Amino acid sequence: MQMPKVMLVDDEVPFVETMKKRLEKRNLNIVTAFSGEEALDTLGSNRDTDVVILDVKMPGMDGIETLREIKAKFPLIEVIMLTGHATIESAIEGMKIGAFDYLMKPCEVEQLMAKVQQATNKKREHEKRIRDARAKEALFKHGLA
Repeated sequence: MQMPKVMLVDDEVPFVETMKKRLEKRNLNIVTAFSGEEALDTLGSNRDTDVVILDVKMPGMDGIETLREIKAKFPLIEVIMLTGHATIESAIEGMKIGAFDYLMKPCEVEQLMAKVQQATNKKREHEKRIRDARAKEALFKHGLA
């Protein structure tokens, strides 16, 4: 199976750099962004991203706003929200908007890896169903079904 492509989005640069190293050691392809706006720009040129790990609390465009935009523009990309105790309501709100799941910060790398794998599997299964439906539709259209 192809290695998951994951985007880390957090305004805390040291956190992003540390997580990037830890996740790359576990064979993930990591792209980073340090704001919601940057995440959306970067996703535009990284449409093959499987999962976005998104901090809820960021200055400017916060995690919830960023999640709304990701789901509007890239509906198949799964999003895992990272939250501190103070923003647990935001994480729950994120789930209602379409986040795959949320984790409390700081989170265990193994727990995050498990969530990334589950989210990647969900996205790829969804993509496969879309491809299968399109193939069936094409066969039917040409009288081959």
